[in-house]
Amino acid sequence: MYEQDSLSALEAITEAQRIAFAPMLFQTALCLRNFGILAYLDAQKKSGATLDEIVSHSTACEYAASVLLDMGLSGRIVTQKEGRYFLAKVGHYLLHDTMTRVNIDFTHDVCYQGLFDLQTALETGQPSGLKHFGDWPTIYPALSQLPAAARKSWFAFDHFYSDSAFDAALPHIFASKPATLYDVGGNTGKWALRCCHFDENVRVTILDLPQQIALSQENVAAAGLSERIDFHAVDMLGDAPLPAGADIWWMSQFLDCFSPDQIITMLSKISKVMKPDARLCILELFWDAQRFEAASFSLNASSLYFTCMANGNSRFYSADKFYHYLEMAGFRVEKRVDNLGMGHSLLICHKQ
Repeated sequence: MYEQDSLSALEAITEAQRIAFAPMLFQTALCLRNFGILAYLDAQKKSGATLDEIVSHSTACEYAASVLLDMGLSGRIVTQKEGRYFLAKVGHYLLHDTMTRVNIDFTHDVCYQGLFDLQTALETGQPSGLKHFGDWPTIYPALSQLPAAARKSWFAFDHFYSDSAFDAALPHIFASKPATLYDVGGNTGKWALRCCHFDENVRVTILDLPQQIALSQENVAAAGLSERIDFHAVDMLGDAPLPAGADIWWMSQFLDCFSPDQIITMLSKISKVMKPDARLCILELFWDAQRFEAASFSLNASSLYFTCMANGNSRFYSADKFYHYLEMAGFRVEKRVDNLGMGHSLLICHKQ
């Protein structure tokens, strides 16, 4: 992957123009969807539709529909034959593919405005784009206070990728029949709830920032599992002592929220307090462990969300670099399972 430059000169300059005008194409796709044009063309699969018919069956005026359709043709979202427009395969996936919808909404509602400040974020190591939402050092304590659309799209993005791997990971985690599990960075409590439903004997403690603990407490109480799920408010980068009784320390899409030095610091703290026979289980997305180029592309693009919006210094890592961080913190991978869910890797580690 990415070892050869196989494009011809014509293909390369064409691709360069697509990059130059990529924001226009992105917004065109979004507007074609939001105005109902894609849905209408989808309903006219065989016959297609004229411009006048599209205007009559969408919320776009003639001018709006015409400029969007022209760009849609150039973007291969729609096709045209004898004055009639048809939904192309790209348009079909923009309309119907859940992953594509989640990615588009996340990019638009969470990242788009902030990405204008990407260069500043790269130069300063700070999430410079976050100022478009408010004055926070990172996005994590702000999640419950983001604008409604941004909050909805953030959680939809996070849950779409993590939830798809949870069911596949559960048998591996509970093969050792753990009695206690620490869910580090438990977020909304979804993993903790899955664990309690999977094994009626396990007890879970969610470790997270106070703002996230409040959110997960509400969800746990609503599920009627407050007696089996405990909460420990903690900043994993702070000096507060960690509890030490878990059989499993679980982290799902948590460590990608931190820089390499921060990852090593947190893992070292856990290594010092965890029981000798306990296991550290990490569920992560590694861009170099994907089966498809589109998946690697999506992860590398999403890394820029961390740069510009989340914290300014983290990313989706390569598995090769991640192993190095684990070793520096005193861990060794004893089992690795790739391609869980949407491309997650599960690392089961023990102290060296």
